Amino acid sequence: MNYCEQCRRSSAQLQTLGAALFDGLQGEPVGDVLLNAVLARLDDAPPLSYANASEWAAGRTPAILQRLMNGDFTDLVWKKITSTLRISYLKTGDPNYEFALYHIKAGGRIPEHTHRGSEMTLVLEGGFSDADGSYDQGDFLLRQPSDVHAPTAVQSEDCICLAVLDAPLKFTGWKYRWMNPFLQLRAG
Repeated sequence: MNYCEQCRRSSAQLQTLGAALFDGLQGEPVGDVLLNAVLARLDDAPPLSYANASEWAAGRTPAILQRLMNGDFTDLVWKKITSTLRISYLKTGDPNYEFALYHIKAGGRIPEHTHRGSEMTLVLEGGFSDADGSYDQGDFLLRQPSDVHAPTAVQSEDCICLAVLDAPLKFTGWKYRWMNPFLQLRAG
């Protein structure tokens, strides 16, 4: 929702629809104690806020990602994988998923690979393309084990993505296939 204006519009439309459905229901009497307890909880709820694309472009990282990063992209420990790809693993405490930031240099490419499990990717900065399409800031992708691709960053700027995996990647090209036995899920 932070990066997707269309998603926020759709959510607002669904909320309006839900409100209209509730509006048509017959009310039930509620005791004063229960009513006051519910109203008190509503008053204590924190306000909802969504970062918009212009806030992101101005360098404002969404709060959930800020908590995982403990700073900004320059403060992270980056591991060089290839001449154009660096990865920073984020600690989440979840033993089943690897959360990582992928930094692809402008025009750089992640070697062709498939997935041993699911990969969820959110483009945070820049953009990339593969055989299936082009993806820009705010785009979300879901890859399955049968998907093979080689993401290439746009020429004009570096690309940073948040990737969540439940199994390691599997390189398919001859140049990087030797790395497969060493690839492990870095969950937690």
